[in-house]
Amino acid sequence: MIKALIFDFDGLILDTEWPDYLSWQRVYRQYGCELAVQDWGQIVGGDAESDFDPYVHLETLSGQTIDRDEIWISRRKEYLEDLDQQEVLPGVLSLLEDSERLGLRRAVASSSPENWVRGHLARLGLYQRFDAIKTADDVQQIKPNPELYLAALSALGVAADEAIVFEDSPNGVTAARAAGIFCVAVPNQVTAQLQLDHADLRLGSLAEMPLAELLKTVEA
Repeated sequence: MIKALIFDFDGLILDTEWPDYLSWQRVYRQYGCELAVQDWGQIVGGDAESDFDPYVHLETLSGQTIDRDEIWISRRKEYLEDLDQQEVLPGVLSLLEDSERLGLRRAVASSSPENWVRGHLARLGLYQRFDAIKTADDVQQIKPNPELYLAALSALGVAADEAIVFEDSPNGVTAARAAGIFCVAVPNQVTAQLQLDHADLRLGSLAEMPLAELLKTVEA
C-alpha cells in the first residue's frame, strides 16, 4: 500500500531548467551561436559522466575567448529574475491537495543545495506542505546515487515499496529505481530530449493522471 509521495524539485515542482537554458541561449546568440537543448540537457540530470561545459562549448563554437566572470554575473542576474516569475508546474498543487486528503506523507528529494530548495518552496507557499525535505546538504552523494531517496524514505518512515517518486531527469529516475521505489517520469522542455525509458511510468505532466488513478496503477 502506498503511504508516501517523494518529489524531485528542479524541473518537477518548479521549472528552473528552461529559464536557465534560455538565459544561456541569450548569451550564445550574443556571440552568433546557438545552444542546442540536447547539449544543455546533459548537465541537468542527463548523463552522470558528462563533462559538458557551456563556457568551453561557447568558445569552441564562436572561436573567441570569453569573459567567464562577466557572463556568469549578467546571465545569473537575468536567470534569477526570470525564475522569480515562475509558478509551480501544472498538477503540483492538485497532487499535493489529493495526497493530503488521502493522508499520504510527502517529501522533496533534490540534488540542489538546501537554501535553493527551501527558499523557492517558501516563496511558492509550499514549504509547510512537505513532511521532509532532503537536499545535497544532507547526503554524501547526490543522484544518480540512491542516497537522497533512501534518506527521504527514512525521514518519512516508509519502505521503498510504500512510496512513489516523481522525477524529470534520467539521473533522478536511476536514483529512484536504485532505491527500489516506483518512479514516475514527468519530463520538462529540457529533459524531454533525454532517455527516460527506465522509469516505471511516464507522464506528460503531473496533471495528466489523477492521484487516485495512479495509486490504482501502482498498487495493481
